[in-house]
Amino acid sequence: MLPEQLAAIIQTMRPKQWIKNGVIFAALVFDRQLGFNNLAALLRTFTGFIMFCLLSGVVYIINDIADVEADRNHPDKKDRPIASGKIPISTARFAAIALLVIIFPLSYLLSPAFAVVALVYFGLNLVYSKWLKHVPIIDVFSIALGFVLRVLAGATLITVARFSPWLYVVTSLGALLLGFGKRYSEISLLAGDAQAHRKVLDGYTLQVLDQFITIVSAMTIIAYGLYTFSAPNLPDNDVMMLTIPFVVYGILRYIYLLKVDKIGGAPEELFLKDRPIQIAVILWGISILVIFYIF
Repeated sequence: MLPEQLAAIIQTMRPKQWIKNGVIFAALVFDRQLGFNNLAALLRTFTGFIMFCLLSGVVYIINDIADVEADRNHPDKKDRPIASGKIPISTARFAAIALLVIIFPLSYLLSPAFAVVALVYFGLNLVYSKWLKHVPIIDVFSIALGFVLRVLAGATLITVARFSPWLYVVTSLGALLLGFGKRYSEISLLAGDAQAHRKVLDGYTLQVLDQFITIVSAMTIIAYGLYTFSAPNLPDNDVMMLTIPFVVYGILRYIYLLKVDKIGGAPEELFLKDRPIQIAVILWGISILVIFYIF
């Protein structure tokens, strides 16, 4: 494989999207196992993070192969390596297969349970690419399930003591919010040509998505609030509730960018570029670490 083709394959794997796999660390952090006295668990979780980055990259390669014709008619996606012809489809297929041959054996060596979750995640994405992404609402639920599987994958890599199930709920609701927000942004951007670029968009309207976003954002805030005073491993003084404002602000800021500034089609770009959201996430993360590991 030529160096320029290798670079194009890496681009197709969407390194910027790998930030989503960071939720694999949720079990380690929220089960209060992050520390210098538990480096083995940290190393296992980090290795699992790398495996999921590669696996999600393979999923993006397969998606781009399946969507090559639609991407060629999209104002932004037409420049992707496979859609533009920079990478031959045969080369992309070879890269995907080669990566899978590496990923699953290594995942099994890391943890058989982790390998099973990774396989389910991969299978879900294949079904999503073929069928589920064309079904309104189910398409976004499938994306949310992918995030829950990432959290579960992280839990298989450590000996979980008291990891709260509320975090699975918050993760799924947060993913639903981002998914519906992405659909809202796509319809706003593509207007009357939305259905031609992504068939499922024909099943949505801006008004319906606006209601979905309102409902899911409220549910996310409520679920996180319930977690902060009901999880089994939190301090008894309810200090965890002090983190709620950061979550509320982050959600409101995302909705503001989505509906006022008309951006949000790529949520990962917002987390990498929008300074207010970055500050909110950093302050939230610092507060979590202080509450869990200092209090």
